[in-house]
Amino acid sequence: MTTVKMMKPYYINVSDSHIQVILGYKSFTLVMNNQVYRFVPAESREIRINRSTQKVENLEARFTFEKDNEIIYMTLNELISIPDVLVQLHEIVKPYYQDNDENSVIIDELEHMNVKRLIDKALDNWDRETFEALLKLL
Repeated sequence: MTTVKMMKPYYINVSDSHIQVILGYKSFTLVMNNQVYRFVPAESREIRINRSTQKVENLEARFTFEKDNEIIYMTLNELISIPDVLVQLHEIVKPYYQDNDENSVIIDELEHMNVKRLIDKALDNWDRETFEALLKLL
């Protein structure tokens, strides 16, 4: 049985659409057959997750683990089939997922308030063209 001994990302890069979990040298260790294998960034070192769907996208990425002189290669698809890996990965990226319902309501309200402020500014400046364009946004 394979378990995770440690999984600490080197850093996490977040964009609008993806979360990239970058692993560093020996920041990810697996226990396989009572042997500890440490991650080595020889090939892939990134786990890319879609923020909306919460799915891992680069399943073909190949990760390298070593113990003494023995090297093991595992694809990300094989790694996420290990329950411990999926649980730890979820805990790492959970704060970065998009909460579509709550965030979109807040963003919509802020945008609406901003349009109202811009309309007030257009009225103050007697800018009819901007005023009419902004009215269409309401």
